[in-house]
Amino acid sequence: MAMTLRLTADDEKLLAELAQAEGVSKHEATLRAIREAAERRGHETAVAAASAAARERYADLLDRLGR
Repeated sequence: MAMTLRLTADDEKLLAELAQAEGVSKHEATLRAIREAAERRGHETAVAAASAAARERYADLLDRLGR
């Protein structure tokens, strides 16, 4: 599937700088940024779920420690 990406001049400059710093094409820099953002989101979701489970599991203890 093809997609056209429209960037502001500032975003184009940032992308060019990122690509140059990483030694890759702007296309590759864009793909890496998308994949890294998706990976971070997945990690954040997993951490939030683990935190919620721990708060539920240790609710009594956390309550006592908070007194």
